[in-house]
Amino acid sequence: MREEGEAFHEPEEGDIMAGDRRIARADTALPDWYASDAAYRPIPIVWFGGALVLQAIAQPAVAFVALSVLGLSAWIALILAALVTAVICRYVWAKGMAGAGAGWRWATILTLLLFLGITGLGLFA
Repeated sequence: MREEGEAFHEPEEGDIMAGDRRIARADTALPDWYASDAAYRPIPIVWFGGALVLQAIAQPAVAFVALSVLGLSAWIALILAALVTAVICRYVWAKGMAGAGAGWRWATILTLLLFLGITGLGLFA
């Protein structure tokens, strides 16, 4: 055991030392002095996937409630579904998709429009 006030020296085989200071261990890829800031930085696939899942759940639910429960016309149900799509798109853009690459932005828009089209086909079939 180490006594109170005694320096802690326990270099192990494989430790990378700088004088009397250990700067890295053999069992880790990061040096001891590196502390990740652990900030959450989602990537565009997260925003894309979130928009897709949210639309796949919310849009058919809104269309079903408008058409079946409230008895509105298919056109009004489609307009409400389009509004849901616009709200989802605006939310995703505000979360960070606006700063993503053009490919991710186009893929998000086209996918949201594709699912809106599928809902429209279901409403008018």
